[in-house]
Amino acid sequence: MSKNYQNLIDGELVSTDATMEVLNPANEEVIGLVPSCGKEELDRAVAAARKAFKSWSKTSIEERRAVIQAMSGAIKENADELFRLLTSEQGKPHEQAKGEIFGAAGMMAAQSTLTLEDEINEDSDQRLSRTRRVPVGVVGGIVPWNFPVMMAMQKIAPALLSGCTIVLKPSPFTPLATLRVAELVKDIVPAGVVNIITGEDSLGPLITGHEDIDKITFTGSTATGKKIMEGASKDLKRITLELGGNDASIVLPDADVEKVAEQLFWSSFSNAGQICVAAKRIYIHEDIYDDLSAAIAKVAEGVTVGDGSQQGTGVGPIQNKKQFDRVCELIQDAKDNGYKFLTGGDVDPSGTGYYVPITIMDNPPEDARIVAEEQFGPVMPLMKFSTEEEVIARANNSEYGLAGAVWTKDTDKGVAIAEQLETGTVWINEFLHLSPFAPFGGHKQSGFGAEYGKEGLLEFTYPQVITVKKDALV
Repeated sequence: MSKNYQNLIDGELVSTDATMEVLNPANEEVIGLVPSCGKEELDRAVAAARKAFKSWSKTSIEERRAVIQAMSGAIKENADELFRLLTSEQGKPHEQAKGEIFGAAGMMAAQSTLTLEDEINEDSDQRLSRTRRVPVGVVGGIVPWNFPVMMAMQKIAPALLSGCTIVLKPSPFTPLATLRVAELVKDIVPAGVVNIITGEDSLGPLITGHEDIDKITFTGSTATGKKIMEGASKDLKRITLELGGNDASIVLPDADVEKVAEQLFWSSFSNAGQICVAAKRIYIHEDIYDDLSAAIAKVAEGVTVGDGSQQGTGVGPIQNKKQFDRVCELIQDAKDNGYKFLTGGDVDPSGTGYYVPITIMDNPPEDARIVAEEQFGPVMPLMKFSTEEEVIARANNSEYGLAGAVWTKDTDKGVAIAEQLETGTVWINEFLHLSPFAPFGGHKQSGFGAEYGKEGLLEFTYPQVITVKKDALV
């Protein structure tokens, strides 16, 4: 049974005559109807944000911090409802959905503790010079479908803390939990400070090109990020882009096969592989390749692919038909080229729900599409390497530079390799860990700017330098 959801504009929940259907990827049933907004609704939301900015930007950081923490509390208090709703629209298993909801609440609370202190540039007999941070203005946030609540909150929290207001567009595939959060925080946030509107993909360019939006923060594909950068250039909007990745993990010969096998598996297959920093290429030293590849395949045998709402499911469906078709295309390309599969590879296109079996490929060539492209699905290629110099070059041979990992008992060597990888984040002996206090961003075509930490907060501000001549003409 589907439910009608509303948008949040200027402190009020609003509907539109035009609506969009939201499907459950596990069974392809309609589970919600949401407003399909266009220019009129966007103009209203932006006008509300612009009006609210005048007063919100003048509040103290302590006041803003209290609002963000209250929002975090509302999410946490309603986590049981929210994670079930998230699973129904996104597909991820309940435990992973629960992790996203509590993670979003915790991230907001943690980021709210960051500060924006003035910096003294000069304090001499002649002058006092200081740099203060002032909010950019109205922010346009565009959110993907893989972590819809987490991504929404990681844009809202620093925007509000900096003194900005925001107009946020969830993905048309996964807007429901975010709109439910909008209902929960409607009376917590001053009117116009947070506006959440839904629409088709055509709404995105309207946001990017809107003359009264001062900054765009976007998470999604590199191809779309380039279009946003081009659109924002017309009036020099500030931008933060967190884009695609083809993240490499490097397993050195001293790694403990039994200990790392399961961790490597989940570094690739959490959220059905639909994570920008998931391990998408795993390079294993030839000395342990056979043992470790067999151990990873054995882990796969014990993991159930199915409806995320059912107990025991480890990997859910692909979130939408377009991505399902793309993953199937990559698997078919591998078959057509005669690459070897350790497990999986047989997709039933006639079944209900967007299910792809856990698919692990055995040492495909470096130029295979499954290696060279970002899969964003439950497909993982394992490759052999011989020397550290060789594997570093192969890992860096990508237009992307988002994240990577090194697995070894020798942490000094792991760090030495990490420092040679051309990525924004490198983990040693772990995966998928992001700190609200550390900047996260990509190198090369994986992004522009940073999220999280002090650097992420500063993305929502301008520096303003005020210099006072001490021997003033008085």
